[in-house]
Amino acid sequence: MDVEKTIRNLELRGYSVRHFATGEEAAAYLDAQIDGTTVGIGGCMTAKELGLYEKLAAHNEVFWHWVVPGPETIAKANAAAVYISSANAMTEGGEILNIDGNGNRLAGQVYGRKRLFIVAGTNKICPDFESALSRARNTAATRNALRFEAKKTPCKIDGKCHDCRSADRICNALLVLWAPMGGMTSEIILIDEELGY
Repeated sequence: MDVEKTIRNLELRGYSVRHFATGEEAAAYLDAQIDGTTVGIGGCMTAKELGLYEKLAAHNEVFWHWVVPGPETIAKANAAAVYISSANAMTEGGEILNIDGNGNRLAGQVYGRKRLFIVAGTNKICPDFESALSRARNTAATRNALRFEAKKTPCKIDGKCHDCRSADRICNALLVLWAPMGGMTSEIILIDEELGY
């Protein structure tokens, strides 16, 4: 994994990039950048590991369905001025990949807000698109499936994506960001730690 190459290519694609040695530094940066506004957080283990909800809720109105479950919270998160998510994988060429079951996290990254922050450990960086897609399907999606006790998917048995037709499937859509979406300020926060799935 070549972090510097990834940063250069993300910047060439039009993203602002901040690179931190630790999650603590990244969380402090986000806490300083996001103030007095509405914030939505998508399903994001990285945000949980960084304690972003607790930090940001002290001085923002934060909506996260992992804290307050339900469709109303998801709707408010997707209408917030700022949205925080992560990446299932990222290529050294600057492509950002995410898989989702319901689509709320993908929708939050592509439309309707002023600022988007994608927060990811450098463990998400892959050499090329094929390896990034494999990581998104066979690492991130399968580990996410394990979080849902009631879900019965074949990937929970062997840790491999089967492109299954299970009613419990949690990977129904793939989003590839090639560049920032129009009308949004998009910033990538890279952290030299293994974070999220």
